Amino acid sequence: MTAPSRKPAPSYPRKAAADGATAESMRAARGWLHTAHFLTSAPQLEHLPPLGLPEIAFVGRSNAGKSTAINTLTQQTRLAFASKTPGRTQHINLFGVGRQKVDDAVLADLPGYGYAAVPREAKLRWQRVMGNYLMTRDSLRGVVLLCDPRHGLTELDEILLEVIRPRVEQGLKFLVLLTKADKLSRAEGAKALSIARLQAGGGEVKLFSALKQQGVDETAELLWRWTHPQDEPAAEPTEEGDNPS
Repeated sequence: MTAPSRKPAPSYPRKAAADGATAESMRAARGWLHTAHFLTSAPQLEHLPPLGLPEIAFVGRSNAGKSTAINTLTQQTRLAFASKTPGRTQHINLFGVGRQKVDDAVLADLPGYGYAAVPREAKLRWQRVMGNYLMTRDSLRGVVLLCDPRHGLTELDEILLEVIRPRVEQGLKFLVLLTKADKLSRAEGAKALSIARLQAGGGEVKLFSALKQQGVDETAELLWRWTHPQDEPAAEPTEEGDNPS
């Protein structure tokens, strides 16, 4: 995704990691996400296999930067495919994550919504599919809602948050990720965070920029904690053994 030349965006200072996260744990979480690989794709919830692993769903409007965020978090260029025509991707795509070729979590890439050119029948069908997935998928542990902060949370985004609210009250995690944060000034970023927190009414909200790598480490560590609540991310052992020399 190449943008035309423009005035450089302001650099954002790295915020201290919350909940005891360290530079090492965030680095290890990035390494864990880098193992992501394609598992399966399905047009309907009933076609998805029950994998028995904790899942994190990525949702958002078309052109909110969902595919870019997934590819940035996993340090891969084409893991999540972004169609040149918004609204064309109409499958739930699952990606396995786990070191040493043993998956211990799943990332679910759900179709983007809200694109005006998509026929009404298709919109309604995908509302049902997404609603069923978000409300009934037993293995779902967290939801990442991606939003362009220049537009804020839209009515459709707020409807989605209402759909998952009963599950959030039962422990489902959710994160609002404000993508394309490099296009905002410091003041605009702070304002976008405040507004999104009010609109979301809970969960976590973070600024995220694939271009500037802003919020990437913190988000990776958060996803690890969602799927491994009892563990700390650790670097993968070297071939020479686990003990440092």
